[in-house]
Amino acid sequence: MRQLSTILILAFIAGSAYGFYSPSDGVVELTSSNFDREVLKDDAIWVVEFYAPWCGHCQNLVPEYKKLAKALKGVVKVGSVNADADSSLGGQFGVRGFPTIKIFGANKKTPTDYNGQRTAKAIAEAALAEAKKKVQAAFGGGSSSSGGGSSSSGDDVIELTEDNFDKLVLNSDDIWLVEFFAPWCGHCKNLAPEWASAAKQLKGKVKLGALDATAHQSKAAEYNVRGYPTIKFFPAGSKRASDAEEYSGGRTASDIVSWASDKHVANVPAPELIEITNESTFDSACEGKPLCVVSVLPHILDCDAKCRNKFLDILRTLGEKYKQKLWGWAWAEGGQQPALEESLEVGGFGYPAMAVVNFKKMKFSVLKGSFSKDGINEFLRDISYGRGHTAPVRGAKKPDIVSVDPWDGKDGQLPTEEDIDLSDIDLDDVAKDEL
Repeated sequence: MRQLSTILILAFIAGSAYGFYSPSDGVVELTSSNFDREVLKDDAIWVVEFYAPWCGHCQNLVPEYKKLAKALKGVVKVGSVNADADSSLGGQFGVRGFPTIKIFGANKKTPTDYNGQRTAKAIAEAALAEAKKKVQAAFGGGSSSSGGGSSSSGDDVIELTEDNFDKLVLNSDDIWLVEFFAPWCGHCKNLAPEWASAAKQLKGKVKLGALDATAHQSKAAEYNVRGYPTIKFFPAGSKRASDAEEYSGGRTASDIVSWASDKHVANVPAPELIEITNESTFDSACEGKPLCVVSVLPHILDCDAKCRNKFLDILRTLGEKYKQKLWGWAWAEGGQQPALEESLEVGGFGYPAMAVVNFKKMKFSVLKGSFSKDGINEFLRDISYGRGHTAPVRGAKKPDIVSVDPWDGKDGQLPTEEDIDLSDIDLDDVAKDEL
């Protein structure tokens, strides 16, 4: 009995010395005495597991971790720390649970937490991605996602990393759909061609990006990514991480395009209704737009502030309704821009008047119905369907715009007439005509 106890004690001591792994497993035993020398001062990429001998999950990881060490031999070094016996080392790297796996890449002072699947293949993919980042950094290039499941293989899919994510996504006015993927993920690989196709179809409306969540784990954790692929929607305008929404559509290109297009329409801001006061304001309203809706309103003396604002409200309402068309919207007071009115053949039959112009083709169409919400809506609806009569812009060029003062928002004032003092005039001295 005493002999059996001695054997058990010796076995325990041997187990404590080597932990879960023996030298033949290819897993380097790391302690406080050798960690700096082996890991921090070494140029190699390291995968390090912090474990506790009593931890069931750690025990389950052992066969996969041994397999990992053999697969990465000569490429990435694999080590383990018995953090139960060497708690100071675990504390140094913020270990709060077991097993904790960290990848020590180019910057050894800030290792990457590995939060993926606990399989040899998944851990190896993350380690190789870190190695690839280090190599590309040495050549002066940015980091790149791993192959396989990466949707960034499409030319129109923008590759995102921890370094460029906030700048490209959060600090831009664009609408974004971002896929968080893992290179080993089968569903991600199936999504890749659909994602690339959708990116091409949505170009100019919604930007599609892809982030390798195994290589950029801190960014994936920031957005609570728990599975792959995870798709997040980021609305237009400057945004925060908390503004991200879950994508709820299908995973075919047509599903993605349909879902994103609906979001695009909902997020497009209403166009600004610009008063034409000089060439700059005219260009701001109409240049580069598919069509430009130009209204000429009555003179302020013929239609006071209340009357004019009523017309402007109608135009803003319809601008909101047709905002997805990305048309330009402009207005001028009748008689202030004679060349513009002449080139579009408006104003001669009275105000208010409207013309829709395609300055690229130098063609226009004039509103013949009533200048009311319903009348203008019917006119614009026909225009959007390609119906209605068009005519060439006179002179086939942009009309000359004169500089005028902008409307001050007030009623018009008649010019003050000067009073004539007749007290010094002797009407008796005025010659009279005789009949």
